Amino acid sequence: MAKVNLTAGRVRDYTCAEGANQSFLWDSDTPGLGVRATTNGAKSYIFQGKLNGSTLRVTIGDVKSWDIETGDYQRPGARERARQFQTMLDQGIDPRQVKIDAIAAKESKAAELKLKEAQEALTFGDVWKTYMEARKPFWGERHYDDHVNAMQTGGTKRKRSKKLTEPGTLASLAKVRLVDLNTEIVEEWAKVEGKKRPGRARLASRLLTVFLTWCSENKAYREIVKSNPVNTKGIREILGKAKTLDDVLQREQLKAWFSAVMQIGNPVISAYLQTLLLTGARPNELADLPWETVDFQWNVMTIGDKIEGFRTIPLTPYVHSLLSELKRINDTPPNVKKLRSKKNPVQEWEPSKWVFSSPSSASGHLEDPHSAHTKACAIAGLTLTIYGLRRSFATLCEWIEMPTGIAAQIQGHKPSGVREKHYIRRPIDLLRMWHVKIEAWILEQAGIKFIPEQSGLHAVNS
Repeated sequence: MAKVNLTAGRVRDYTCAEGANQSFLWDSDTPGLGVRATTNGAKSYIFQGKLNGSTLRVTIGDVKSWDIETGDYQRPGARERARQFQTMLDQGIDPRQVKIDAIAAKESKAAELKLKEAQEALTFGDVWKTYMEARKPFWGERHYDDHVNAMQTGGTKRKRSKKLTEPGTLASLAKVRLVDLNTEIVEEWAKVEGKKRPGRARLASRLLTVFLTWCSENKAYREIVKSNPVNTKGIREILGKAKTLDDVLQREQLKAWFSAVMQIGNPVISAYLQTLLLTGARPNELADLPWETVDFQWNVMTIGDKIEGFRTIPLTPYVHSLLSELKRINDTPPNVKKLRSKKNPVQEWEPSKWVFSSPSSASGHLEDPHSAHTKACAIAGLTLTIYGLRRSFATLCEWIEMPTGIAAQIQGHKPSGVREKHYIRRPIDLLRMWHVKIEAWILEQAGIKFIPEQSGLHAVNS
């Protein structure tokens, strides 16, 4: 293997040997450095050496791009590069692997940069959708709906109304890049929403706090969400604290309330409001109550429970009569002529599966009884929220000295104390004894003469 002192001129004049695909010219000054020429006229500097007894060859680069001696400040000359390769071999390092690792590191860095740019382009609304999909299996229906409503764009018309739905409390932040969601932006949002709808704004801030915590713990977003801009004193002061609601029906107000509610033209809403008061249930627990969970034979009803998933409570006589009437109405086919006038074939009719049905709502069950209740309260001269009916049940139970644990179990409150939680298991008949008693007492105070044995409406407001 002939060796010469490589110079720029010799490298320039060197050509591939006749009849060969490639030929080599080796440097006498730097071991392992050579020039490779091919039949197509390409020439490049190469390095050849041995690692663990095996010969390896590494391409340094095209002779047009590399100087034999010193290159520019960014790159050494070919001789210096060959010496570096030899140093690696002396240390047991394969220059080829170093090159592969360098390329991989460069590609990885480029991929990271591209991913970071893509992540930083994500808007709050984009990630909110991903968050909802990921957490939906762990949420209840009502909690999931809160997230949907908070981000709804608004603008769609409500059924039987010309009014448009308003945007959700978080909708104004939907197009903000998640990486840009800082305290200043959240404070401006809180000033607007806190003034317009403070209650829903406080709920939205809690949802937003949990969302950002999830982002900071998720490997896909933790690099762009490193703090929680919602959890600050300034935002808490802007949104303020929720006022403690203490609206309840007093004993002397029962007669006026029942009188007004029983005059509501919609029998479903009327029965719903009375059932709310007489069971102490949460409003949403009854609104989507299906008929299959009401057992008229054994006088029990199973309702969705916030704590346990489901709970079974007694179907008291008066509530039994209210629901029986709704069942009769629900199972009665509509007038055939009226049905045909709506261009619907008769065979398409079927009774609703919901106890408190509402044909005008998208869900098919009662969704917004607040307006009717507010009007009834105005007639009765009362100020009372629908949730106040639940508080009223708990308060009225004190009049008959119902044990606190029994009232709590009927209402679906979490057991308090070790004894309640681990030792007491009350049969449905024990709940029924007290539940029937409080129902009878409330009806008596309301001036309602109720005779369970009779059919029909069973009750007369006196």
